Amino acid sequence: MAGVFDADTHVVEGPDVWDFMDTLRDRRPVLVTVPEPATESGRDVFWLIDGNIFPKPGGTKGSMALHTPTRTKSELARTDSTVGTRELTDIPGRLSDMDKGGMEVQVVYPTIFLAYITDDVELEIALCRAWNSFMGDACSKSGGRMRFVGILPLRSIDASITEMRRVKELGAVGLFFRGVEGNRSLAEPYFFPVYEEANSLGLPICVHTAQGSPQISALFDTAISRTFPQSRVLPLMAFRDIVANQVPQKFPNLRFGFIEATASWVPFLLHYLKRETRRRARGDWGPQLFEESRLFVACEADEDISYLIDFTGEEHMITGSDYGHTDQSAEFALVETLRSREDVRSSVIEKILCTNARGFYSL
Repeated sequence: MAGVFDADTHVVEGPDVWDFMDTLRDRRPVLVTVPEPATESGRDVFWLIDGNIFPKPGGTKGSMALHTPTRTKSELARTDSTVGTRELTDIPGRLSDMDKGGMEVQVVYPTIFLAYITDDVELEIALCRAWNSFMGDACSKSGGRMRFVGILPLRSIDASITEMRRVKELGAVGLFFRGVEGNRSLAEPYFFPVYEEANSLGLPICVHTAQGSPQISALFDTAISRTFPQSRVLPLMAFRDIVANQVPQKFPNLRFGFIEATASWVPFLLHYLKRETRRRARGDWGPQLFEESRLFVACEADEDISYLIDFTGEEHMITGSDYGHTDQSAEFALVETLRSREDVRSSVIEKILCTNARGFYSL
């Protein structure tokens, strides 16, 4: 039987990541410490990148919630994991935590790139390359148990295609996208060359919750709205646009996953799309759509899975522990929680935990 496949975990970036910058080293992110905490949570350390601090504190428009950097008092005080396991500087420790959680494989997503970092194309290229190089090096020490999604400098399509080929060689199993990239929908033809190359390379498009649009983020304050409107809603926007514009039909082998946005929105959006497009024949707005369009969605352990698989099908739902983070998506006892559920068939639980993600990530 296949082992548990944790489809969504995170690295919480530390300074070691930027040691891998091979260009623009004089502009690498640096840690900035303030004499007194800048937020109620006690954050006293930030990244300085391209003249801006990350994360921008709550209490102001455009703020964000990020665990990185790990040198804050709250991060140093955590007991669920160590700084080294979160930063991926202690791979044996991370593997030990995986064993304790019953995980055979983890796929690792970023933390800092959950924010839109810079408009400077050359700096973005350098930052993406450094992150990918760091992740390739770290995961190579895991004996194949840790894999990562590649980060692309999407302000440059040419550079993105070059980087896609490189991250494939480094061992990446997917490509990270935010639900909106800058001021662009993921259904815009601008991204089609990237999708075409991903289709050829066998790398899925991984649409993760993130603040990918500065314009949208500027409307909200995390002290009031948390991350809901500027981060968690964006993958839903991407799903709507990708399906309504029949993007999967243009790239017949390309897979699309919607990660850390829960799965309970699926019935709502399928109903919306069915009514929106009722004058066009679109077939079955349910499992057939997910199968034919190669769509996957990550659920959380306490959702109404038996109901949701009527819409997604049993083979297109995956899940992840969100290891590295402690927000509402974190599932510290993911395997135990899912396998203890009596309202979902055990065969379905095993597909969600073990086999479906292997199909999505082609492992």
